[in-house]
Amino acid sequence: MYTTSSLFFHTLAQVGITHAFVNWGSDHPALLEDLQRQRADHGNTAVEIITCPNEMAALSAAQAFTQVTNTPAAVIVHVDVGTQALAGAVHNASKGRVPILVFAGASPSTMEGELKGSRNEWIHWMQDVPDQPAIVRQYMRFTAQINAPENIPHLVRRALQIATSEPKGPVYLWARREVLEKEIDESLFSSSASLYKWPSIEPSALSPSAVNVIGDALAQANNPLIITSYIGRNPAAVGALEMLSRLMAIPVFVTCPSATNVSLSHPFFVGVSFLAPGTHTPLLSTADVILVIDAEVPWIPINKDSRGNPERPSDDARIFVIDSGDPLKETIGMDHVAGVAELVSRANAEVALFQLLNSGSTGSATGYYTRSRSIQAIHDAFIADMRNAEAVMSEPNVPYLPSRIFGALRTAVENKVPHPASTLYLNETISNYPLSWSHLHPDTPLGMLSSGGSSLGWALGAGIGAVLGGVNAGKGAGKVGYELVVSVVGDGTFLFGAPSSAFWMARRYETPFLTIVLNNGGWKSPKLSMLGVHPEGHGSKVTGNQLTVGFGPDMPDYVGIAVAATGGWAWGKRVAAGDSLWETMTEAVRIVVEERRCAIVECVLESI
Repeated sequence: MYTTSSLFFHTLAQVGITHAFVNWGSDHPALLEDLQRQRADHGNTAVEIITCPNEMAALSAAQAFTQVTNTPAAVIVHVDVGTQALAGAVHNASKGRVPILVFAGASPSTMEGELKGSRNEWIHWMQDVPDQPAIVRQYMRFTAQINAPENIPHLVRRALQIATSEPKGPVYLWARREVLEKEIDESLFSSSASLYKWPSIEPSALSPSAVNVIGDALAQANNPLIITSYIGRNPAAVGALEMLSRLMAIPVFVTCPSATNVSLSHPFFVGVSFLAPGTHTPLLSTADVILVIDAEVPWIPINKDSRGNPERPSDDARIFVIDSGDPLKETIGMDHVAGVAELVSRANAEVALFQLLNSGSTGSATGYYTRSRSIQAIHDAFIADMRNAEAVMSEPNVPYLPSRIFGALRTAVENKVPHPASTLYLNETISNYPLSWSHLHPDTPLGMLSSGGSSLGWALGAGIGAVLGGVNAGKGAGKVGYELVVSVVGDGTFLFGAPSSAFWMARRYETPFLTIVLNNGGWKSPKLSMLGVHPEGHGSKVTGNQLTVGFGPDMPDYVGIAVAATGGWAWGKRVAAGDSLWETMTEAVRIVVEERRCAIVECVLESI
């Protein structure tokens, strides 16, 4: 017997979805029954099912899987409550422009047994809400209800066509229980449901006039500057960016990155900022031409440096904005960059950069040699400052500094896994973002990822999805998956990530990854936000615990949580002042790489 659910799974497999991250409920009897039919008939299921005890962990895992493989994953959740429990992961997938197909069942619409699947549990009344997709609609690229089995192939393909077209993002389909239970004729399986005639939109290019204007401006500039945030989501665009930067001696500065946008060794890479006052490059205010390409927030207009100088472009600067999908930031209520730009273009970054490279302007850059030497000096100083910070020894009984922790981690990783393509960092360090993105910065595209959004709790679930995705996509030097995935989180982020569920998933599906927990005793970011508005206010004089952003004095046992959730399978250690940092990092990396177990290292920082 085949049902709508049979056709749903069949269609997912035909369109190339290999993994579904699921959290089951009372709306899913037909789905569960059909999965067991598949096992009985074929020995396995058409789509690999990953059981997820927490919905945010499920969507975070699916997001990282998609980020690694560049192929959409599916997430299946339970009616309105499961949709709500996706929580901030919906925000992350949307802001990070990650195509994922989310499916939810819904309460039955019949109650007298008129159809198979009619209401037979009290919760079916509680969960029958007026507009279930409204819960997530503003974060989805497309929402639709499946009303009949016959249109499943159409709706799934339309949803994925939209999800994988710029600006990419998640989509949401839903169906009532009776629809999922409906018996269907086997003939519905005979027609192809591939994406062959449902392609995503082809990458767009700059207009000829835009190529000429931008190319000439860069060639004639005395102090050009490129700013980006997420061009690294497309590794091919990274190569084009570095080539243009080298040929025209243009410095590249990265703001609020969510992927590796430029190699650390690139001689004209001049730094990273998450736009705290005083952290932008001084080149911003002196630049006469600025190319903002695939950037979320290139600068904050109100910010000033330590001398009180504005950290923003001069009024005379020529500013050009290129974005692959949303140059006007239409999903953001207020934006500023497009309002000061001379030219704004929706164009694929890789295509646009190669257009500029082939425009004939690259060989005539003004002041190339002088500028290249000065930019190289800035780059060299940037690297030297980082390495010097990593070498600073802490005083006895003083916690390790984040820079030293990152240096020890990076060195331990490079010693054990020398090929950079075999390691992936998942970064959710929040208040330590600027340091971690600098000190851990890989020299390979897609060597480090973050969620692309601001809802915390992504990195633990992402560890599972990244390991699965790495194997599925043949990542790593050996093309069999990453040797090492490292999730770097704060203590608050660790708790947001539903660690008991995430580490249970890691054990269940044997997806070992290393977790570094930076424990500063609470939520540092809200305290920094308060100090940014009230630098000398009442809150500036008290501890984090008094301010109610601290977790002390009795803090969670972060290592113990992870070890317990895996039934003792995971290894962990806490590193406080005076403890052996280097030896611990080395052993943690070894545990993951050689023994294929999860490892957790809690690093105690100075408390907030």
